[in-house]
Amino acid sequence: MDTALIIALIAGFCLQYALVRRHVAHIAAHRDAVPPAFAGHIPLDAHQKAADYTRAKVRLGLVDFVFSAGLVLLWTVGGMLDALDRLWSGFETSALWSGVGVVISFIVISALLDLPLSWYRTFRLEQRFGFNRMTLRLFIVDLLKQGALLAVIGVPLISLVIWTMLKSGDHWWFLLWLIWLAFSLVMMWAYPAFIAPWFNKFRPLTDASLRTRIESLLQRNGFASQGIFVMDGSSRSTHGNAYFTGMGANKRIVFFDTLIGELTHEEIEAVLAHELGHFKCRHITSRITIMAAVFFAGCALLGWLAGQPWFYADLGVSARSPHAALILFLLIAPAFTFFLQPGFSWLSRRHEFEADDFAAGQSQATHLIHALVKLYRENANTLTPDPLYSSFHDSHPPAPVRIAHLQGSSA
Repeated sequence: MDTALIIALIAGFCLQYALVRRHVAHIAAHRDAVPPAFAGHIPLDAHQKAADYTRAKVRLGLVDFVFSAGLVLLWTVGGMLDALDRLWSGFETSALWSGVGVVISFIVISALLDLPLSWYRTFRLEQRFGFNRMTLRLFIVDLLKQGALLAVIGVPLISLVIWTMLKSGDHWWFLLWLIWLAFSLVMMWAYPAFIAPWFNKFRPLTDASLRTRIESLLQRNGFASQGIFVMDGSSRSTHGNAYFTGMGANKRIVFFDTLIGELTHEEIEAVLAHELGHFKCRHITSRITIMAAVFFAGCALLGWLAGQPWFYADLGVSARSPHAALILFLLIAPAFTFFLQPGFSWLSRRHEFEADDFAAGQSQATHLIHALVKLYRENANTLTPDPLYSSFHDSHPPAPVRIAHLQGSSA
């Protein structure tokens, strides 16, 4: 297993490095000219800013990839996880609480090790291109709130998971899958009302004209929500966005305050129609179903691996235990699932096209085109991604392809 892991990590790095080199070179080759479809809408300096910002992001992403791969090796064959497990075993607590202690310690240590890159991404990269609004105080407060959520939600959940693995016989993996599925659905329902307000302020949309336009769109499509809110996205970043969140009776419509200030009412309606399209086309249900199937396979594989002595020995852990099996699986799974990413990206881009088609049927396609062009400009999204890199990584179609698709819808 250790050999397979190392091969997967090396192969993943080589592939990612090749894709990043293509992407950076392709963007640099098109840096000095705005694509014809955007000429007159995006100035050359904004296009060049997007090119430089994208290249900086993907280069940092490559550093993050190498750093994460190195940590996987340190935790496994490097013996860090085994040392942590031995430390907690020395406290002579029950298998349950020893396991919970190891898992929580692993999460906290991993978060601390990730802090330098997170800080650099926020206060250097985003700051350099004028997007960061985060203060150091807010950065620290967010970390403390995340720690509180880990204590309030994470500890009980991890305790339930490990108890299930210890007490449920050979089919604990199936119960683990049910726990994951139930927790995911509960969080989708609870997040907008109980968790998101911990980190951002949400105020009801006060623009009466815009509210009327949005409510008309929702009524035409039989969509009910718990409100239309504006989020203080500008407290952390100048990036703009809009989204639906929640499920059941807790569905909400959220606009970043940065978006409200940039788009016309018609353009906002078009963006919202696109987001509504994901619900009307059952993309949310489709994604939940696919992820449930993937996690079912993952839990079944974990159930088998947990019973194999070589799984622990090959990955540097001397004592078999449910919590060690869980952590080892979470550590190594991304090294192998990385190669499945093009499939998920393709499906996501297909959903984006379908949502665009729905939006074009609800309002003029030109309104969505104008909104997207503004968002590309304000968020510094590159207009010239490398096609191969984009097909592997991007959840949304490349800007020229997406605009051309919408122009075809309006023809």
